[in-house]
Amino acid sequence: MNKQVVSVALEKAPGIILWLLKWLDKARLLDFLAPLALRLYLVPVLWMAGSKKFVNFTSTADWFGNSEWGLGLPMPYLLVFLVALIEILGALFLLFGFGVRLISIPLMMVMLVAGIIVHLQNGWLAIATGSGIFATDRTVGAIERLDMAKTILKDYGNYQWLTENGEFVVLNNGIEFAATYFIMLLVLFFLGGGRYVSVDYWLAKKYSGV
Repeated sequence: MNKQVVSVALEKAPGIILWLLKWLDKARLLDFLAPLALRLYLVPVLWMAGSKKFVNFTSTADWFGNSEWGLGLPMPYLLVFLVALIEILGALFLLFGFGVRLISIPLMMVMLVAGIIVHLQNGWLAIATGSGIFATDRTVGAIERLDMAKTILKDYGNYQWLTENGEFVVLNNGIEFAATYFIMLLVLFFLGGGRYVSVDYWLAKKYSGV
């Protein structure tokens, strides 16, 4: 009986696979959702990053330029202005789907430089963990100190109230987020803003006759 079931299944397999492939092809009608989702995800990230730099312009420039407790970069005021401007424009361009492939280039450069100069020394993890393949001596030590801090808070504070809106973590500030944003922008560079819900699509449709 089992052999007969297997035999029938094998006979029907090509038809099932063909039906599945046709169904997947029909799903391409919604392929505009992927670049749209990437764009809308990145918009608030870039807007907050750029606007925060403008709001805290002087202190951010001091951090960019100081070689003792900062990054030690040349022309820090100019760099802060350029990075913040790219991030703000990037948020607006991605929101409307205008010049998506073009704006992705300087945004990727910002993420690449930030990842290398600011985050790489801290490893991969954005939030410290004490175990796992990405854990390092730095993150393990951070978790040990976090556990000690939690013990102190439990003994001398209202720990339930302190954590009712979220658990305490240690910011490791690794390259995880910068690398993720870089990959998302890389996808947008190749895919563009997507169909229907981007200015680029309608401009191309109007002027290329597609």
